[in-house]
Amino acid sequence: MDFAYTVAGFSVGAIVGLTGVGGGSLMTPLLVLLFGIHPSVAVGTDLLYAAITKAGGTLAHGLKGTVDWQITRRLAAGSIPAAALTLVLVHRFAPGGIDGAASLIKVALGVALLLTAVALIFRRRIQDYARQHFGDTPNPARTARLTVLTGAVLGVLVSISSVGAGALGVTALFFLYPAMPALRSVGSGIAHAGPPTAVAGIGHWFLGSVDWLLLGSLLIGSLPGIWLGSHISTKVPDRILRPILATMLMLVGAKLISH
Repeated sequence: MDFAYTVAGFSVGAIVGLTGVGGGSLMTPLLVLLFGIHPSVAVGTDLLYAAITKAGGTLAHGLKGTVDWQITRRLAAGSIPAAALTLVLVHRFAPGGIDGAASLIKVALGVALLLTAVALIFRRRIQDYARQHFGDTPNPARTARLTVLTGAVLGVLVSISSVGAGALGVTALFFLYPAMPALRSVGSGIAHAGPPTAVAGIGHWFLGSVDWLLLGSLLIGSLPGIWLGSHISTKVPDRILRPILATMLMLVGAKLISH
């Protein structure tokens, strides 16, 4: 066990609990850049780390009543099969396998996160636009279909790069459900992110790219961290939580592009 890994796990876990962002977005670059872990091992280990960490966050947010389970089920209906199928297809057919596709996906995600952070800063205007054109309650059937489709896209991205289920999932909920409070979007995003990351993590385990000692060290710190962050988040007003989330997305996006 390495105490530095435990400290890193606690820090990232607290950020995940507070904002719904950070499980894969922060930990994978941290393992590669700070600790020198091989990228494929970092991705595989981080997927299982994120899955277990987000399970703790799901419990905390669920007890606080900040999870919309119907929306979470819709996302999972798309993300779980997409994550499993993508991992199989990439491993069998992509040149260079998962390693060959990961770098390009991470750069694309970095750009997407930066744009998303800017969009979150102007969230009020986006909400006004959505309400003006679609009303306070968007078309339920169309929104449900878009939610499942969003889940499928997230499943594809997370299985390749370990990034996207939390950061992009929370952001997508802001756009799909503009009237939903930020804290509820964060809780629902965390609750959804666990299953697809678990599916992808198990796939990487079968491929031999999981370091179990590293995983244990991270979890010792992360589970208390995410529980603390989740409880703090219920006391943070929406007007403060949203800029924090936007800042996190900018930092993560810049790190992914530069890595």
